[in-house]
Amino acid sequence: MLTYTIRRLVLSVPTLLFISLVIFLLLQLAPGDPMAQVPLTVPPEVKEKMREALGLGQPLHVQYWKWLVQMFWVEPKVFIDWLTTSSALLGWLPDTTLYQGELRVISWQTRSPVMDLIVQALPQTLTVVGTAYIVGILIAIPIGIYSAYRQYSVFDQAGTFVTMIGFSIPPFFTGPLLIVIFSVQLGWFPFIYDTTHRVTDWPSFVTQVKQMIMPVMVLALQTTAQISRFMRASMLDNLRQDYVRTARAKGLGEAVVVMVHVLRNSMIPVITIIALGVPSIFGGAIITEVVFSVNGIGSQLINALFANDLPLVMTVTFIFAMLIVLFNIIADVLYGVLDPRIRYD
Repeated sequence: MLTYTIRRLVLSVPTLLFISLVIFLLLQLAPGDPMAQVPLTVPPEVKEKMREALGLGQPLHVQYWKWLVQMFWVEPKVFIDWLTTSSALLGWLPDTTLYQGELRVISWQTRSPVMDLIVQALPQTLTVVGTAYIVGILIAIPIGIYSAYRQYSVFDQAGTFVTMIGFSIPPFFTGPLLIVIFSVQLGWFPFIYDTTHRVTDWPSFVTQVKQMIMPVMVLALQTTAQISRFMRASMLDNLRQDYVRTARAKGLGEAVVVMVHVLRNSMIPVITIIALGVPSIFGGAIITEVVFSVNGIGSQLINALFANDLPLVMTVTFIFAMLIVLFNIIADVLYGVLDPRIRYD
């Protein structure tokens, strides 16, 4: 398994390089001058430095090479310096000064390093997306188990109906619908997510929970719909196996048969689906963050697209591609670890 994991990680490098090249070439086909969005008040020397940062006006291979150097050589040095500086206060690692003022990936819209903008927005996205995914999993698994055990019951049919709605209705519809019902009509929750809010006491915690409920509901609906269907199908497949009849013939209780033997085997494919679903929920968060004004990575990507901020668009898109490749590897490894029948040797 270790050899397989290392081999997959090594193979992911050319895959990610190819993805980054495709993203770069597609963005280069976008019409318009990339510097047209820069305000006229920006000094000429600053504009020239911004052009130099990505090699604008130079051949495409030079521009792409500069982005690769900045992304995979300069930015890691900045991160290591930040990490060692933070840890040096506690004595973990010695302080380093690897970054020597090299040009970083600069946002054309804000004229700030792109990775700094992403780091600032990342906590908001992780809070909403992480909470929604956990809530969706915790709801989906019990629903899938009970729906399979009570196949064709009223609960199973109602669950099927709700999951079809979750699959069919996109976030850009459910988001405004929840705003109209719970914010405009009932006035229960705020429809704008306050990213400046800080939790310091119980009332501020309640406020934070209230503003998270609707975006979490929108994202968790799709997660619940997908995982509960896979959980139900996996449970039904295992409930028909011979070992279940053998366990019941031995006199084991129904709860032990279902919740121990059947559930353990049924979770093997579901866990891989959960791992593969992580990148997709980040994609769903793009629209959700825009609808609820969450200042996260998704809303940054949409704003960068409208502003023709190609460095920010390329970096965020490449991060999403890295997530997809990474969690595909994690899913394959988990499947091999959990299922002893699978061998990658």
